[in-house]
Amino acid sequence: MQAGVPVELGTEKIRKLLLQYAVPSIIAMSCSSLYNLVDSIFIGQFAGGYALAGLALTFPLMNLGTAFSSMIAVGASANIGIFLGKKDYPMAQKVLGNVVTLNFIIGILYMVGVLAFLDPILYFFGASENTIAPAREYMQIILGGNIISHTYFALNAVLRATGLPRKAMNASIYTVVINAVLDPLFIWLWGIRGAAMATIIAQCISLAWVIYVLCDRNHVVHFQKGGYKLQKWIVKRILSVGMSPFFMNSTACLVVIVFNQGLKQYGGDMAIAAYGIVHKLTFLFIMVVMGLNQGMQPIASYNFGAKLYSRLKETVTLTAICAIAVTSTGFIICEIFPRTLVMMFTSDESLIEVAAKGLRISFMFYPIVGFQMVTSNFFRSIGYAGTSIFLSLTRQLLFLLPLMFILPHFFGLGGIWASMPAADLISCIVSASMMVYHLRRLKE
Repeated sequence: MQAGVPVELGTEKIRKLLLQYAVPSIIAMSCSSLYNLVDSIFIGQFAGGYALAGLALTFPLMNLGTAFSSMIAVGASANIGIFLGKKDYPMAQKVLGNVVTLNFIIGILYMVGVLAFLDPILYFFGASENTIAPAREYMQIILGGNIISHTYFALNAVLRATGLPRKAMNASIYTVVINAVLDPLFIWLWGIRGAAMATIIAQCISLAWVIYVLCDRNHVVHFQKGGYKLQKWIVKRILSVGMSPFFMNSTACLVVIVFNQGLKQYGGDMAIAAYGIVHKLTFLFIMVVMGLNQGMQPIASYNFGAKLYSRLKETVTLTAICAIAVTSTGFIICEIFPRTLVMMFTSDESLIEVAAKGLRISFMFYPIVGFQMVTSNFFRSIGYAGTSIFLSLTRQLLFLLPLMFILPHFFGLGGIWASMPAADLISCIVSASMMVYHLRRLKE
């Protein structure tokens, strides 16, 4: 048997596997989320409310960049997991080479395209004369390191898919620690631009370590000479599975644009700054669920490829229970202590008031968000690209966008905030229906 093949994915107890694969991912994602939280706190406390608003204006571009990187990362890791489950190791190897080339091409195109029109894009997103400068300064640095970010994200996903979740966790922790050390000094020296510089430097160092790990020829999937030429059928497989997270993140980009424009209309720059705070607190718990999903993905992909459907069902059920527990915890904390949480970012009383109210409304149905996220990731993990794409689009396009136009006419700024929990509730009902239907089909 080839070295490094994670055969325990088809034999070990699911609870033990989920702990083995998910805990490292949760630790890594939580550290990353905590860093982003601290990063925003430094920016809010030292650079002010307008800098926070400028940072919030970059969320659509960040989401779009994440859309492209996750398209390749998720598509690659799911396909590698399925090929390993089928014992087709040469095909898993070919996926890795195509991942590197795809990241380089897409990273360059995205960087050049956005930099060429950065100011008009930011104004379209809702920037004002007060917020355009910090938003521009931050994105110029982030876009300059775009290839590094994309490649690091994809190769880290490959580590998890090939049975190295702890090494993937270590890479993420290295990024967070380096970032946290550099961040206060860089923000003090260069303001919001320094925060972006610290992020790219940390990712560059961690990427170098990930590449070193994947150069080990004893591992089932590793770098080889001549394996980087794009092959049409492999690219098609990667993109077909990766289209689900791509659509999810790209529609999130569209949603944030509309959201920011609504906030600017009904609440001004400080409402956008408030959204920046709420967004960071939301992702503190979302990242934990993403860690669970990352742990679930190689287990689900392998067992689906090996046709072990009872293990597949057990995997998604246990993951969903854990995810609901996480988002329920977030709901309780944010509903009871909204002002305390917001005051970590700012001492501006008007901003505290707006953000605390927005936080409580946004978290109204937060416990069910965990289930919806697991459902979408489950279908993505087993290669059901169409179903996953459908679930990704329903919340953002079919439910959230219309609600964001309708509710503010009746409730003003409160209607903007309320559109998110309302969309969560409807999309969860749809996700549950799809999950029950497909699990019954697998059983048959």
